Amino acid sequence: MVNIVSAITKKMIDYFDGDVKRINHALKVYGFAKSIGELENMPEEKLKILETAAILHDIGIKESERKYSSSAGKYQEMEGPPIARDILQEFELSEEFLDRVSYLIGNHHTYSKIDAIDFQILAEADLLVNIFEDSMDKEQIKTIRQKYFKTNTGLCYLDGMYCK
Repeated sequence: MVNIVSAITKKMIDYFDGDVKRINHALKVYGFAKSIGELENMPEEKLKILETAAILHDIGIKESERKYSSSAGKYQEMEGPPIARDILQEFELSEEFLDRVSYLIGNHHTYSKIDAIDFQILAEADLLVNIFEDSMDKEQIKTIRQKYFKTNTGLCYLDGMYCK
C-alpha cells in the first residue's frame, strides 16, 4: 500500500508542474515538520494532518499569482484550501481531517491564529526554510526566535542552523 503522504507529495509535484523552487520549498518544510512532529511525540493522526498540510501549505501560490499577480501570504491563504481539498478528494479522508488541513493551509502565515501543536510546528518548519531562502540577518532571526518558536525541537533546529 502506498503511503498517503507520498501519494500527496506526488500530486503536489504534478500540480507545481516543473516549478522546482516551489516543489523544493514544500519538501523542505515537510521534512522539518515531520521531524519536529515526531520528536515532539505528536499522535499519529495529528502527525498525518501536519505532514499533509506541510506538503500542501503553499499550494495556493500559483492561483494567487494568476489571479492577483502576487504570491503574498494572504492570497495563498485564500486560494490554498480549495485547491488542497481538490487534491485530497480521492484519499477518503475524514471531514475533520480535511477541515484541519484546510485551516492550517488557510492560516499558515497568520501566526496569531496558532491554536495547537500542529499549527505551531508548521509555522516553525516554514520559518526554518524561509530564513535560509530569504537570507535573513541575525537580528531578524533573533526576533523570529523570540516571537514564534516554542517547541524544544524547533528551537534546537533554529539554534543549530542559524544561531551559532
